[in-house]
Amino acid sequence: MPRIRFHKLAAVVVLVGFAAWMLTGEFSSVGSVAANKAKAAEVEQGKTPDASKPKTGEAESKAPLRTVAVVMPPRKTYARAIRISGLTEADKRAVLATRVGGVIEKLPVKQGDHVKTGDLVLMLAAEEKISMVNNAKQLVAQRQAELDASERLAKTGNLPKLQLDTARSNLTLAQSQLDTAQAELDRNEVKAPFDGVIDRVPVELGSSVMQGGEVATILKLDPVIARGEISERDLRYVKIGDEADVRMVNDQTVKGTVRYISRDASSATRTFRVEIAIPNPDGTIPAGMTAEIALSALPTDAILLPRSVVTLGDKGDLGIRAVDKDNKVVFFPIDLVDDTPTGLVLGGIPAEARIIVAGQELVKEGEMVKAVDADQATIKKLLGEATAGTQ
Repeated sequence: MPRIRFHKLAAVVVLVGFAAWMLTGEFSSVGSVAANKAKAAEVEQGKTPDASKPKTGEAESKAPLRTVAVVMPPRKTYARAIRISGLTEADKRAVLATRVGGVIEKLPVKQGDHVKTGDLVLMLAAEEKISMVNNAKQLVAQRQAELDASERLAKTGNLPKLQLDTARSNLTLAQSQLDTAQAELDRNEVKAPFDGVIDRVPVELGSSVMQGGEVATILKLDPVIARGEISERDLRYVKIGDEADVRMVNDQTVKGTVRYISRDASSATRTFRVEIAIPNPDGTIPAGMTAEIALSALPTDAILLPRSVVTLGDKGDLGIRAVDKDNKVVFFPIDLVDDTPTGLVLGGIPAEARIIVAGQELVKEGEMVKAVDADQATIKKLLGEATAGTQ
C-alpha cells in the first residue's frame, strides 16, 4: 500500500474541518451575535443608538446664521444712456466725372475750396461746339426776324396763312438746333451739384480725360453725420428727433439730433443703423473720424450701485441679492440703465429691497441670514462719498 504524503493528508483534514463548520451554520451569525450583544448591553443601560446622536435637522437649526451687510440706496430718476461706437461721415458725397472726353481747358477749383450749387468745377476744350452754338443763335435770330415780317404782312392781308405757319415752324426748328448745340457744349462742363467742399482733384489743367473719368470729389459736411449701430434690445428707447452727445476720438464733444433709424436689421449682427446729424458750419469735424454716440432715452427710476454688488443667479441671470422682511435671501434680475465711473445705474429693483453689499457671494436664494446695516465706511467705499451723503 502506497504511503500518503504529509501535505495531502493535511489538505484532507482542513477540507473536512471546513465542511463540518459550514454544516453547523455558525458562520452566518458571527456579526449578528456581536451586534446583538452590544444592543442588549445598551438596552440594559437604558440607552438607544438614536438617542446618543442629535438629528440632522436639529444640528442644522442650531448652526449660526451667516451675517451679511445690507443697504437701501437712495432712488433717483435717471435717463437711460445708450452708448454705441461709430464714425463720422459726410452728409453728401459725390464723385464728379466728365460726360465726354477731351482736354481740360478750365480748372477753377482746388482741394479744400468751398463751392456753391452750380459753380463751375472743370471745363473741357470745345471750340467747335462753341462755334455750333453761335451759329445756332444766329439762325434763331434770323428765323425770328422772318416770323416778325410774316406776321406784319399777314395782318395787312398780303401773306397767305400757310406761309405764316411755315415761318413759325422754321423758328421752332432753329430753337431746337440751338438747344441741341448748347446741350453738347454743356457736356464739356462739370458743375457742383450741391454746396460743399472740394476734397480731391486728381486731374491737372491741360491733361486729357476720357468719358466718365473722375475729376473731383465734393463733400457736404454741414451737417456732418455720426453713424452707428444700435442693438435690437435698445431700439425701442430711441426715436427720431432725440438729442445725442457725440464724443470724438480727440475728446471733442458735440451735440446732435437723431435723423434716421433703420427699419432693417443687419443679418450678421442684428443691429440697426442710426444716424446723428451734427451742425458743422465751419467744417471743423471731418468725415471718417471714430466717435462714441451717447443716446438719452426716457427717464426711469433707478439706483446707483458698485459693480462688485452685481452677481449671477442660480439660472445664470445677472442681478443682485437682497433680503426680504423675513431675512431670507432673494434674487432680483437687473436692468442696466447706465454705466458711470462711480458705479452702475440699475433699474428693475423693488423700492423696499435691502441689497446685500457684503457676503452676497456666500449665500444663495432662499437661505436665512442675519442682515445688518452696512456701516458708513462700507457705504462710502462701495457707493462713493456723494451717494453715501444722501443716506
